Amino acid sequence: MQLLSAALWSGLFRLSLGAGVPQSVFRRAPVPYEVQTPPLDTDWTYKVGRNPWPEHPRPQLRRDAWQNLNGIWTYQAALNASDINDPPGGLLEREVLVPSCIESGLSGLQELNVTRMWFATSFRVPDEWEGRSVLVNFEAVDYDATVFVNGAKVGNNVGGYFRFSLDVTTQVKFGQENQLLVFVYDPSDAEVIPVGKQTKNPRHIWYRPCSGIWQTVWLESVPEDHIKQLDVAAAMDGTVTLTAHSSRKGGSRLEVSIYDPDGQLVAHKRGSADTELRIRVDRPHLWEPASPTLYNMTVEMGEDEVQSYTGFRTISTGRVNGVQRPLLNGDFVFLFGTLDQGYWPDGLYTAPSREAMVYDLKMLKSLGFNMVRKHIKVEPDLFYRACDEIGLMVVQDMPSLPDDANRLPNDAQQNEFERQLQMLINEHKSYPSIVTWVIYNEGWGQRRNAPYPEGRLTDVVRGIDPTRLIDSVTGWFDHGFGDFSDNHHYANPQCGTPFYSTASSPYDPARIGFQGEFGGIGHNVSADHLWKVQQAIDTINQTYEVSRDLEAYNYRAGVIFTELREQVERYACSGGVWTQTTDVEGEVNGLYTYDRRLLRPDVRQWREDIERLYRAAEARGVVEDEARGVADEARGVADEKGRGVADEEARGVADDEAKGVAEDEARGVAEDED
Repeated sequence: MQLLSAALWSGLFRLSLGAGVPQSVFRRAPVPYEVQTPPLDTDWTYKVGRNPWPEHPRPQLRRDAWQNLNGIWTYQAALNASDINDPPGGLLEREVLVPSCIESGLSGLQELNVTRMWFATSFRVPDEWEGRSVLVNFEAVDYDATVFVNGAKVGNNVGGYFRFSLDVTTQVKFGQENQLLVFVYDPSDAEVIPVGKQTKNPRHIWYRPCSGIWQTVWLESVPEDHIKQLDVAAAMDGTVTLTAHSSRKGGSRLEVSIYDPDGQLVAHKRGSADTELRIRVDRPHLWEPASPTLYNMTVEMGEDEVQSYTGFRTISTGRVNGVQRPLLNGDFVFLFGTLDQGYWPDGLYTAPSREAMVYDLKMLKSLGFNMVRKHIKVEPDLFYRACDEIGLMVVQDMPSLPDDANRLPNDAQQNEFERQLQMLINEHKSYPSIVTWVIYNEGWGQRRNAPYPEGRLTDVVRGIDPTRLIDSVTGWFDHGFGDFSDNHHYANPQCGTPFYSTASSPYDPARIGFQGEFGGIGHNVSADHLWKVQQAIDTINQTYEVSRDLEAYNYRAGVIFTELREQVERYACSGGVWTQTTDVEGEVNGLYTYDRRLLRPDVRQWREDIERLYRAAEARGVVEDEARGVADEARGVADEKGRGVADEEARGVADDEAKGVAEDEARGVAEDED
């Protein structure tokens, strides 16, 4: 997209507001964009260029008529809340890369103390879109965004992790340049809002914040009556339930076609929008980590047509030899993955590219993990699409309120947390890889007194999505709600055991025994791999345990794996979350260093240890009730039973390959999802 010159752009914008002679014609051109050297870079930092994230951002609701607005915008800080009443005209003071966090090096800004800001760009709507509605879509803006098109305010959104769409049909000029202006307010952890690990005062496990437009912005051409959202759930018995939410809510006629992985039509049904449609597919190939089979879908409603997909699987609970277990397609599945913060030294919340983001996931899969816990952050939809394709189950956290017992939420803040929790579920409940929702982590922002908030919120989540498990409280302050009895203990696991160190999280045999966090062993590295911020370096020794060298690191990992396996064999352990995928700022306990250049695990040892965990879980028995027979029947033509153990093809390399080979495999780029 070619930007107008600074003077011409400014003049057009002022005139569009009905102003007289544009005073900003003589404004100096904005400071050109260039990457600001981050405290640590990656192999992708200087490959991003000026057109980041070109992929279509919504793989489950895809149309052909769309236009990506990512690229070089302009930016300037705002001084006061009242500045929103006086939108600036023309180009702003500095160029900025969108999407990005303004605090990141990739943004071109690396601003650390701005809470209010403006973003601006221009765009042209194709002539052929005239006569249809035009939407401007934001995948995520942190935190409070107000949008103007050609000087007119078109909408506002609150919530830093969730998408929003605005109909700008009456504001745009077809075949001409249009001006898009966004005012953003982001208090980070200064207010009691869903914020995750972000803080204005980074230290230890709390990281640099992300403000601004940090996910893709794009235009879309749709008919006036169009599909706004698809809710899809496909069960192991071949039943697909689908609701197409329409813009008019008028019950328009609907046609759904489902295609198998070979492109063959396997189901077709007519129905109405805004009502649940049930479709039957005979003997589907099931989705599971060892064979993550996906089915494409076409949904037509009047003049509108969207492409989507689904995977057939059922996640549930059941008794296995008297122990409550998580079941995938009727079988006990041992959920084993890493705590994944989703932070990058160059982009913070925004990965440098889809390739970089998928690199982490491929590494986890190559080591034998079958799950990832997405920790108090929500990723772009392409992350969940990649997990669907690769075969990684997702335990998805709700981004937490600040961890401050002196600032627990008042009623209004609690209601806002609940509203955004509902947004999380509604936006992501159609991704087959997501198997569990997590409401609270370690009591952060969790009210302490009865009636306990997780009780109500568990019911709310169950009402929106009855197809998944719920981990109401991971860590502590557990009052018995949800499907998991979840313990955090780093140096030694306490997974489904009759002994515990935290009085508020003893094992509850009525629920699934789960080690929500453990491991966390660190290894200090050379300065080449460290986040070069003194405040972070000063907190390295706060990492739970630090090994002097990699031999000691891998020895300790083996000891901890052995202890967890013994708890699987002896007690009621049904899964665990190793801390963590990568180092982050002052934490040095990742499988990878923060720059993704050093992989700590001894690949052969870790694969063998993880495989032993799966074998120990499998040996604990089979489902006792009717689910066993139902699962066998539902599998139909599926070639193998997936018990969460990646097969040899998924691992990609033999057990005796060197660590460098595993790293090369993990670095591979996933195929385009077009």
